[in-house]
Amino acid sequence: MSAHVLQVVRAGVVPYAEALAWQRALAQARLEGRLPHDVLLLLEHPSVLTLGRTSRETHVLRPEGIDVFEVERGGDVTYHGPGQLVGYPILDLAGHRKDLHWYLRTLEQALIDALAELGIAGVRNPGHTGVWTRGEGGVRKIASIGVHVKQWVTWHGFALNVTTDLAQFDRIVACGIPDVVMTSIERERGRGKGDGSIWDGTVAAVVRGFERAFGVTARSAELSPVVSHTLKGALGETLC
Repeated sequence: MSAHVLQVVRAGVVPYAEALAWQRALAQARLEGRLPHDVLLLLEHPSVLTLGRTSRETHVLRPEGIDVFEVERGGDVTYHGPGQLVGYPILDLAGHRKDLHWYLRTLEQALIDALAELGIAGVRNPGHTGVWTRGEGGVRKIASIGVHVKQWVTWHGFALNVTTDLAQFDRIVACGIPDVVMTSIERERGRGKGDGSIWDGTVAAVVRGFERAFGVTARSAELSPVVSHTLKGALGETLC
Protein backbone atom coordinates (compact mmCIF):
# COMPACT_ATOMS: atom_id res chain seq x y z
CA MET A 1 0.00 0.00 0.00
CA SER A 2 1.21 3.52 -0.74
CA ALA A 3 3.08 5.27 2.06
CA HIS A 4 0.94 8.31 1.25
CA VAL A 5 -2.35 6.69 2.26
CA LEU A 6 -3.66 7.71 5.69
CA GLN A 7 -6.14 5.29 7.22
CA VAL A 8 -8.63 7.23 9.37
CA VAL A 9 -10.33 5.39 12.24
CA ARG A 10 -13.30 7.25 13.77
CA ALA A 11 -13.48 5.50 17.11
CA GLY A 12 -16.13 7.46 19.03
CA VAL A 13 -15.82 7.82 22.81
CA VAL A 14 -12.90 5.74 24.14
CA PRO A 15 -11.53 5.62 27.71
CA TYR A 16 -8.04 7.06 27.84
CA ALA A 17 -6.29 3.88 29.04
CA GLU A 18 -7.80 1.89 26.18
CA ALA A 19 -6.82 4.45 23.55
CA LEU A 20 -3.29 4.61 24.97
CA ALA A 21 -2.98 0.83 24.60
CA TRP A 22 -4.27 1.11 21.00
CA GLN A 23 -1.63 3.71 20.17
CA ARG A 24 1.23 1.74 21.64
CA ALA A 25 0.10 -1.43 19.89
CA LEU A 26 -0.28 0.25 16.51
CA ALA A 27 3.02 2.11 16.84
CA GLN A 28 4.82 -1.14 17.64
CA ALA A 29 3.18 -2.82 14.67
CA ARG A 30 4.27 0.09 12.48
CA LEU A 31 7.83 -0.16 13.82
CA GLU A 32 7.95 -3.89 13.08
CA GLY A 33 6.47 -3.55 9.60
CA ARG A 34 3.25 -5.39 10.49
CA LEU A 35 1.21 -2.26 9.85
CA PRO A 36 2.02 -1.17 6.28
CA HIS A 37 0.30 2.23 6.36
CA ASP A 38 -0.14 5.33 8.50
CA VAL A 39 -3.19 5.58 10.76
CA LEU A 40 -5.05 8.52 12.30
CA LEU A 41 -7.24 7.69 15.30
CA LEU A 42 -9.98 10.29 15.87
CA LEU A 43 -11.97 10.05 19.10
CA GLU A 44 -13.25 11.61 22.32
CA HIS A 45 -12.26 10.78 25.89
CA PRO A 46 -14.24 10.85 29.11
CA SER A 47 -12.75 13.54 31.36
CA VAL A 48 -9.09 12.86 32.16
CA LEU A 49 -5.86 14.71 32.92
CA THR A 50 -2.61 13.64 31.27
CA LEU A 51 0.89 14.56 32.35
CA GLY A 52 3.65 14.78 29.74
CA ARG A 53 7.37 14.34 30.26
CA THR A 54 7.95 17.95 31.34
CA SER A 55 4.89 18.28 33.58
CA ARG A 56 5.12 19.71 37.09
CA GLU A 57 3.08 18.51 40.05
CA THR A 58 2.18 22.10 40.90
CA HIS A 59 0.43 22.48 37.54
CA VAL A 60 -2.31 20.06 38.62
CA LEU A 61 -4.56 22.30 40.69
CA ARG A 62 -7.75 20.25 41.24
CA PRO A 63 -7.35 16.54 40.39
CA GLU A 64 -10.21 15.35 42.57
CA GLY A 65 -12.84 13.23 40.85
CA ILE A 66 -10.86 12.70 37.65
CA ASP A 67 -8.35 10.13 36.42
CA VAL A 68 -4.75 11.25 35.97
CA PHE A 69 -2.24 9.52 33.66
CA GLU A 70 1.50 10.02 33.33
CA VAL A 71 2.51 9.35 29.72
CA GLU A 72 5.53 9.47 27.43
CA ARG A 73 4.43 12.38 25.24
CA GLY A 74 6.18 15.71 25.30
CA GLY A 75 4.69 18.70 27.04
CA ASP A 76 3.10 19.48 30.37
CA VAL A 77 -0.37 18.78 31.78
CA THR A 78 -3.54 18.90 29.70
CA TYR A 79 -7.22 18.06 29.97
CA HIS A 80 -9.21 15.77 27.68
CA GLY A 81 -12.96 15.44 27.84
CA PRO A 82 -16.33 15.37 26.03
CA GLY A 83 -16.62 17.75 23.11
CA GLN A 84 -12.90 17.67 22.39
CA LEU A 85 -11.67 16.06 19.18
CA VAL A 86 -8.53 14.08 19.98
CA GLY A 87 -6.31 12.86 17.15
CA TYR A 88 -3.56 10.26 17.43
CA PRO A 89 -1.49 9.99 14.23
CA ILE A 90 0.52 6.77 13.97
CA LEU A 91 2.89 7.89 11.24
CA ASP A 92 6.20 6.56 9.98
CA LEU A 93 8.09 9.79 9.37
CA ALA A 94 10.57 7.86 7.21
CA GLY A 95 7.84 8.05 4.58
CA HIS A 96 7.45 11.79 5.05
CA ARG A 97 10.37 13.68 6.59
CA LYS A 98 12.64 12.65 9.47
CA ASP A 99 12.35 15.94 11.29
CA LEU A 100 10.46 16.38 14.57
CA HIS A 101 10.16 20.14 14.18
CA TRP A 102 8.72 19.68 10.70
CA TYR A 103 6.23 17.18 12.11
CA LEU A 104 5.05 19.56 14.85
CA ARG A 105 4.69 22.48 12.45
CA THR A 106 2.83 20.27 9.96
CA LEU A 107 0.42 19.09 12.66
CA GLU A 108 -0.24 22.75 13.47
CA GLN A 109 -0.78 23.52 9.79
CA ALA A 110 -3.28 20.68 9.40
CA LEU A 111 -5.35 22.15 12.24
CA ILE A 112 -4.95 25.74 11.01
CA ASP A 113 -6.24 24.64 7.59
CA ALA A 114 -9.17 22.81 9.24
CA LEU A 115 -10.10 25.84 11.32
CA ALA A 116 -9.98 28.06 8.23
CA GLU A 117 -12.65 25.85 6.66
CA LEU A 118 -14.77 26.47 9.75
CA GLY A 119 -14.37 30.24 9.55
CA ILE A 120 -11.80 30.54 12.35
CA ALA A 121 -8.36 32.08 11.87
CA GLY A 122 -5.94 29.76 13.63
CA VAL A 123 -2.43 31.06 14.30
CA ARG A 124 0.85 29.93 15.80
CA ASN A 125 2.10 31.48 19.02
CA PRO A 126 5.91 31.75 18.83
CA GLY A 127 7.58 29.71 21.54
CA HIS A 128 4.47 27.61 22.24
CA THR A 129 3.49 24.48 20.32
CA GLY A 130 -0.21 24.26 19.44
CA VAL A 131 -2.81 26.35 17.63
CA TRP A 132 -4.27 29.62 18.85
CA THR A 133 -6.75 32.31 17.84
CA ARG A 134 -6.21 36.03 18.15
CA GLY A 135 -8.75 38.63 19.20
CA GLU A 136 -9.15 41.87 21.11
CA GLY A 137 -8.20 40.17 24.37
CA GLY A 138 -5.02 38.65 22.94
CA VAL A 139 -4.35 35.05 21.96
CA ARG A 140 -6.47 32.10 23.08
CA LYS A 141 -5.47 28.44 22.77
CA ILE A 142 -7.83 26.23 20.79
CA ALA A 143 -5.68 23.12 20.18
CA SER A 144 -2.93 21.43 22.18
CA ILE A 145 -0.23 19.20 20.71
CA GLY A 146 1.99 16.68 22.47
CA VAL A 147 3.76 13.85 20.66
CA HIS A 148 6.09 10.93 21.13
CA VAL A 149 8.40 9.58 18.44
CA LYS A 150 10.33 6.29 18.49
CA GLN A 151 12.53 5.34 15.54
CA TRP A 152 10.58 7.95 13.56
CA VAL A 153 7.17 6.39 14.31
CA THR A 154 4.78 8.79 16.04
CA TRP A 155 2.00 8.47 18.56
CA HIS A 156 0.04 10.77 20.90
CA GLY A 157 -0.99 13.89 18.96
CA PHE A 158 -3.48 16.76 19.26
CA ALA A 159 -6.59 17.84 21.17
CA LEU A 160 -8.90 20.32 19.45
CA ASN A 161 -11.60 21.96 21.55
CA VAL A 162 -14.89 21.76 19.67
CA THR A 163 -17.71 22.03 22.24
CA THR A 164 -15.48 21.36 25.27
CA ASP A 165 -16.50 22.55 28.74
CA LEU A 166 -13.71 25.10 29.08
CA ALA A 167 -14.25 25.41 32.84
CA GLN A 168 -12.54 22.03 33.17
CA PHE A 169 -9.23 23.68 32.28
CA ASP A 170 -9.43 25.47 35.65
CA ARG A 171 -8.26 22.16 37.12
CA ILE A 172 -4.76 22.72 35.71
CA VAL A 173 -2.17 25.20 34.51
CA ALA A 174 -2.90 24.21 30.93
CA CYS A 175 0.24 23.13 29.09
CA GLY A 176 2.24 24.72 31.90
CA ILE A 177 1.46 28.23 30.63
CA PRO A 178 0.34 30.58 33.43
CA ASP A 179 -2.80 32.61 32.65
CA VAL A 180 -3.39 30.85 29.33
CA VAL A 181 -6.91 31.40 28.01
CA MET A 182 -8.49 28.33 26.41
CA THR A 183 -11.17 28.57 23.75
CA SER A 184 -13.20 26.29 21.48
CA ILE A 185 -14.69 26.21 18.02
CA GLU A 186 -18.13 26.68 19.58
CA ARG A 187 -17.01 29.78 21.45
CA GLU A 188 -15.17 31.32 18.51
CA ARG A 189 -18.06 30.79 16.10
CA GLY A 190 -20.74 31.70 18.60
CA ARG A 191 -23.12 29.20 20.17
CA GLY A 192 -25.98 28.28 17.87
CA LYS A 193 -24.23 29.18 14.61
CA GLY A 194 -24.13 26.64 11.83
CA ASP A 195 -26.38 23.71 11.04
CA GLY A 196 -26.02 21.77 14.28
CA SER A 197 -23.36 19.42 12.92
CA ILE A 198 -20.32 21.24 14.31
CA TRP A 199 -18.71 17.96 15.40
CA ASP A 200 -19.09 16.18 12.05
CA GLY A 201 -17.99 19.30 10.21
CA THR A 202 -14.89 19.58 12.38
CA VAL A 203 -13.92 15.93 11.86
CA ALA A 204 -14.27 16.30 8.09
CA ALA A 205 -12.26 19.53 8.07
CA VAL A 206 -9.46 17.98 10.15
CA VAL A 207 -9.20 15.01 7.79
CA ARG A 208 -8.94 17.37 4.81
CA GLY A 209 -6.40 19.45 6.72
CA PHE A 210 -4.24 16.33 7.16
CA GLU A 211 -4.55 15.51 3.47
CA ARG A 212 -3.30 18.95 2.46
CA ALA A 213 -0.62 19.43 5.10
CA PHE A 214 0.92 15.93 4.90
CA GLY A 215 0.23 15.27 1.22
CA VAL A 216 -1.75 12.09 1.92
CA THR A 217 -4.97 10.50 0.75
CA ALA A 218 -7.33 9.67 3.61
CA ARG A 219 -9.28 6.42 3.60
CA SER A 220 -11.87 5.43 6.17
CA ALA A 221 -11.18 2.31 8.24
CA GLU A 222 -14.90 1.48 8.09
CA LEU A 223 -14.52 0.88 4.36
CA SER A 224 -11.37 -1.23 4.56
CA PRO A 225 -11.62 -4.79 5.94
CA VAL A 226 -7.87 -5.18 5.46
CA VAL A 227 -7.06 -2.29 7.77
CA SER A 228 -9.69 -3.37 10.30
CA HIS A 229 -8.04 -6.79 10.40
CA THR A 230 -4.60 -5.23 10.82
CA LEU A 231 -5.82 -3.05 13.70
CA LYS A 232 -7.38 -6.01 15.51
CA GLY A 233 -4.26 -8.09 14.94
CA ALA A 234 -1.98 -5.41 16.33
CA LEU A 235 -4.13 -4.93 19.40
CA GLY A 236 -4.55 -8.65 19.97
CA GLU A 237 -0.84 -9.39 19.77
CA THR A 238 0.09 -6.62 22.15
CA LEU A 239 -2.71 -6.75 24.72
CA CYS A 240 -3.38 -10.46 25.17
